[in-house]
Amino acid sequence: MPVRYFILIILLFLALSSEAQLTTPGNIAMRYTIYPSMPEIKDPVFIYCNSAGSQKGTLRATSPAGSAPFDFSWYKWDDATKSFSIPVKSESGVSLSTVDNLEEGGYRVIISGGYDTSLVGWIFLDKPHSYAALLNRTCDYVALKGAAATDTFYYKNPANGSAVRLQNRVKFLWSSNPASVIPFPDLELNPQTFVPPLVDVTYKIQVTDSFGCFSESSFFYESIHVKADFSADPTKGEAPLEVSFTDKSIRGSVYKWDFGWGADSISDLQNPAPYIYNKPGEYSVKLIIESDLHCIDSMRFEKIVVEPSELDIPNVFTPNDDGMNDRFMVQKKSIRFLSVEVFSRSGKMVYNFSGEGESLRNWEGWDGKVNNTSAVATPGVYFYVIRALGWDDIEYDSKEQRGFVYLYR
Repeated sequence: MPVRYFILIILLFLALSSEAQLTTPGNIAMRYTIYPSMPEIKDPVFIYCNSAGSQKGTLRATSPAGSAPFDFSWYKWDDATKSFSIPVKSESGVSLSTVDNLEEGGYRVIISGGYDTSLVGWIFLDKPHSYAALLNRTCDYVALKGAAATDTFYYKNPANGSAVRLQNRVKFLWSSNPASVIPFPDLELNPQTFVPPLVDVTYKIQVTDSFGCFSESSFFYESIHVKADFSADPTKGEAPLEVSFTDKSIRGSVYKWDFGWGADSISDLQNPAPYIYNKPGEYSVKLIIESDLHCIDSMRFEKIVVEPSELDIPNVFTPNDDGMNDRFMVQKKSIRFLSVEVFSRSGKMVYNFSGEGESLRNWEGWDGKVNNTSAVATPGVYFYVIRALGWDDIEYDSKEQRGFVYLYR
């Protein structure tokens, strides 16, 4: 047969085939064959996602022009004969034909009636494979074990029966619920996290292939990990500063507190009694916890600030009961002991106070009355002598603590 006639027959066959259609219902992936010996032939490849394992295929052929009745004969590819030789179904006098409940493989439908044509299609049932499990764990890390794979699909070249591989790539993604740290969840198939979850989680790996089919595997993980945590209140103030510590740790059963002041500042209680800081300075507090499974964690709190001692002596006050500056009051911080003496210009003592502890905390200052009687001191200039000792052992007993205060009414 001359070459030009052979080419004409092929072109005529392609033209007739283009009018006929081979389709499949549903939302599935589709590719086209690439036969090495016949690159111009593009047969459809239908890929069904088969996650349940029970999926079957369906093919539907429509006649050329879709009007006159035709005869349809379906055949399945046979690897033994390397041809479409296994009968599937035949029907006559119809404009379309459907075959369902199909296994994987290649199928040809021959359409006859007026003129003949045939269509070829391939069906694959796709089920990616996934696996998720715990590989190892310690108090400090969790190691996951995963697997991700896809089936390998081959369609056959009708010209010689050779197998042609259908390209299919796989990707995966690790996750957890609730969310937790998983390093490189889409790169490491067996990831390790050194920030293990503090709550029970479900780890899951999702495997997805080139055709959008996916598989998921998961497992429940019961956390054993510990975290030391606590709050302190207040964290700053004058001495003596009483600080309450509240444990907020996870899975602690043994506790060791170090409040930062030597051997006398240790506790093994979960929520210890408030600790009193007498000396001004900065303190670092550390908590070490241990779980029933002997997992250990620690937390250091930086920092508790006890303010240094300080005196601020006013030079005027107005005891007129207007609620503003009514008392001669020494402003102080972290003062352990305070003595206040006030004298008139003639040298007569009109007021004195000496105290520490609770009496110092309750001291309200001089109200402008003579020696705590009902007698009212006259307006004018008064001389004061103040002595004090700070909790930081600083003594206040110098000319800076001697001076004049003006009383106005």
